[in-house]
Amino acid sequence: MVMCAAFLPVRAQTPAIPDWALPGSATHKQVPPPADYHRPSKNFDTPIGLFDGMSDIGGPAVPGNASYDIATKQYTITSAGYNIWYQRDEFRYLWKKMSGDASLAADVTFPDPNGFGDRKVVLAIRQNLDDDSKEAMLGEHGVGMIHLAQRAEKGAQMKDLQYRFGGGLTGVHARRVGIEKRGNSVAIFVSLQGEPMQQLGPPIEIRFDEPFYVGVGFCSHLPDKADSAVLSNVILENSAGKVR
Repeated sequence: MVMCAAFLPVRAQTPAIPDWALPGSATHKQVPPPADYHRPSKNFDTPIGLFDGMSDIGGPAVPGNASYDIATKQYTITSAGYNIWYQRDEFRYLWKKMSGDASLAADVTFPDPNGFGDRKVVLAIRQNLDDDSKEAMLGEHGVGMIHLAQRAEKGAQMKDLQYRFGGGLTGVHARRVGIEKRGNSVAIFVSLQGEPMQQLGPPIEIRFDEPFYVGVGFCSHLPDKADSAVLSNVILENSAGKVR
């Protein structure tokens, strides 16, 4: 098996985790970070599969990594990060700089069945690689929920449309998900059991200056603990109408 990978060395000491970044629980509620809180992203112009480079968006306390299996064409993304939400994000992102329209789709699996329920894979279109970038994304959570979310402007709060299959927050996992940019319109697509992909809900309207970034990412939703997700059968086309 031939592998191509990019790894970061583990820091000797994990930075202190602020209380607002801790995940929600029966005794704790995660809240938005302070308005002026930022950490620089760490960017690597190292091609990986279909993508031009990768980043630790928002400088997660535990560095991420990613690998691409040339034989199976699978991407394994490992990342910590408190969230991809509110007015800033922390996650490992594999990206390609693009202009015009775009179609992106992938099969998603979570190898560890005991990972945090709110961990999520994202198919994301971002204006830049800053932690508070304008953004439109499909998020698939570890428990099965899918959402179409947007940060309409740099530093704005994220808003979303949520979809659950099978009832409740925990439900059926989609077999395949996709996102499409057509002009200023962004829509998401899903295949639950391998049937042809169908658009899920209405599109959103969001304008990106060119060029922008299109790619895949993962966040464990735990600020000091990494987890992994696997994306396979990834397609990325510089055209609309190619999600399949």
